[in-house]
Amino acid sequence: MSIERALNGQAHCALRPPLIRDSLCCSIWMCCQARRPQRTYMPHITLCSDGGTAGKFSTQVEKTFDPDISVRALAVALSNVERFEDRRANDMTGNDVWRGKVTIVTGGSSGIGRATAAELATRGAHVLITGRSADKLMAIAETSEKIELLQIDSADRSSGAQIVDAALSRWGRIDLIVNNSGAGHPLPVDAYDTDIISNMSAVNIIAPSQLVQAGKVALTQSKGAIVNIGTAVSRGAAPMLAHYAATKAALEHLTTSWAVELAGDGIRVNAIAPGPVKTGALTGMMGLTKEMAQQIEDQEAAQVPLGRRGVTADIVPWILRLGSSENEWLTGQILTVDGGWSLRS
Repeated sequence: MSIERALNGQAHCALRPPLIRDSLCCSIWMCCQARRPQRTYMPHITLCSDGGTAGKFSTQVEKTFDPDISVRALAVALSNVERFEDRRANDMTGNDVWRGKVTIVTGGSSGIGRATAAELATRGAHVLITGRSADKLMAIAETSEKIELLQIDSADRSSGAQIVDAALSRWGRIDLIVNNSGAGHPLPVDAYDTDIISNMSAVNIIAPSQLVQAGKVALTQSKGAIVNIGTAVSRGAAPMLAHYAATKAALEHLTTSWAVELAGDGIRVNAIAPGPVKTGALTGMMGLTKEMAQQIEDQEAAQVPLGRRGVTADIVPWILRLGSSENEWLTGQILTVDGGWSLRS
């Protein structure tokens, strides 16, 4: 029914949109008195919340318009309510935010990178994953037509340009870069090895820098985002892991510096610092035996105040949230997600 018809007193109508997340109800009542010599119109718009199971909407907003309200004013009000509905519906599904977006996830063949790529693809994004193992890359790429792979070592000095070129050639844009690839190795002082230290620096510092440099123009065009993956290990002293922690701490410093430097281009830069997460990194990246890895996992689990080691599902939602276009005023932040592990004494 048209707004004009309702305001002309042709009928009494109630429009009730469907229930959306958190039991938020957004209802519009347009109550118009039947035709009389002196008509009084009382359109009434109410946004209300019944409390909701998540408790996120506790504010009630109510506005009764003056009887002389214009058709145009009511149309604007209705439009605002519709936009509110659409945004909440999108929040419920989470899909429309990412549908059609183009994302790059380095180190996307395992662990946090693999889980991130899979979730982005599920939400409708195109994902380019990188890594060194062709078999592992193929295994994840075969799970979704949204995922493409590029076999490349992030330590390669030309990796940044190659990754960006691959994404632009395939989809013509870039909306998010997740610098997830990492290198680490336990090294006591007596066993310091320049090649190992150089490789950690190349993967954890140089590679993200080159990827950001290569992707800057595309991210400027899309007003995109960068999410760097650091580590909660760098929150304190890290005997035998000093260079791993130091290079990841350097990435966090780059995060805040890039956030300021790239803000004028509309590019947001944030980072996640995960705590002990079950990813296979101990036996993979760190090169430990299964027995040593299990011993460390048990020790870490006992140190976490929340009582367990993390899983990728604890980290991925925060990566997507920091990378989302909905967070247009959040930049330069380092979010530690570790169950309180870094607060241990």
